[in-house]
Amino acid sequence: MSSNSNNATTLAEDKVLILYILNLMDREIAQDNLFKIITSINDMNYFIFKQILTDLIDSKLVGTYTKEEEPVVEITTEGKNAYALTEDVLPGILKLKADNIYKKEVASIEEEASVIAEFIPKNENNYTVKCKIVEKNDTIFEVKTFVGSRERAKKIVDNWNKSANQIYPQILNMLLKEEK
Repeated sequence: MSSNSNNATTLAEDKVLILYILNLMDREIAQDNLFKIITSINDMNYFIFKQILTDLIDSKLVGTYTKEEEPVVEITTEGKNAYALTEDVLPGILKLKADNIYKKEVASIEEEASVIAEFIPKNENNYTVKCKIVEKNDTIFEVKTFVGSRERAKKIVDNWNKSANQIYPQILNMLLKEEK
């Protein structure tokens, strides 16, 4: 086999691998998180990944849009059909590895993505601070406030990142408190 047809095989496998993972997910995923999963399964550099993803998007097999200021992708109906026709291109051993890694990675991505905090400067004395909790790509809690200094904004972000699991239930209890 020449290296050229070998590259074509690898490219086809990589395309099907991306479709396979997106088909397993059956919902949107951030492009960076998809890259993390794919590279854990099959060593691929970011530029190749982006090129393959762009090909899949251009051929309408994968849809892309922005959700909460982050590019996300999901498999389309055409993508599901294409995957069904090409899934035998994926070697069984790669599929097995993909299944195992997918379960681990998705659990860690969902865990990792659950607490988010950021601050955006409006001007030198005003900052918007956003703190939220996201579960399975849905924002379940979000609070936004304005503060008068970068230090205060940073302190809120740091505290949220460190202690959201204590702060969130306290806020919820305060909001649910019955008046006496």
